[in-house]
Amino acid sequence: MSAIARETLMSLEHYARERPRFRRQVMAHKRRRALRIGEHVTLMFEDELTIRYQVQEMLRIERVFEEQGIRDELGAYNPLIPDGSNFKATMLIEFPEEQERRRRLSQLIGIEDAVWMRVAGHGAVHAIADEDLDRQNGAKTSAVHFLRFELDGAMKRSLLDGAALSAGIDHPAYEASVDPVRPDLRDALLCDLGLR
Repeated sequence: MSAIARETLMSLEHYARERPRFRRQVMAHKRRRALRIGEHVTLMFEDELTIRYQVQEMLRIERVFEEQGIRDELGAYNPLIPDGSNFKATMLIEFPEEQERRRRLSQLIGIEDAVWMRVAGHGAVHAIADEDLDRQNGAKTSAVHFLRFELDGAMKRSLLDGAALSAGIDHPAYEASVDPVRPDLRDALLCDLGLR
């Protein structure tokens, strides 16, 4: 996957016209790229389209039209696009009730480091989390984390040959797994590796 180039972004005016159609397209795309692990964690696997949408939305919300501001947004978001050797995901920890959310986030410190993916026949690949900034403190973790899963060449070859892909979380306060991931998500992730 390549980074989003400045000249491929829509102007604020153009985006205002295209936003309803583009948003429908991206929401359908995101549904195929979401993986629920247990009752309270969702991994949203990012790609060029999901990040392009995020950049366009941030420019719209913040009314950014100056060149440096646009380049700053691209600098912040382009690293979230997979580069052919990894999967990148936004992890959402979801508890609708605020009091329960606060209590559970205090129990889930370190959960971002307990997330893994596994190609059948290979060891688990644990997430590299929050490379941009630390998203927890001594009292609680964040409800949102950014994860990267690095795969080696042998894992990629196994996936190309049809190996199953699974994912899970092994944390003392939250254990869940999905084995295997849905075929449509697996296919999307193969695209992230340049295998489709």
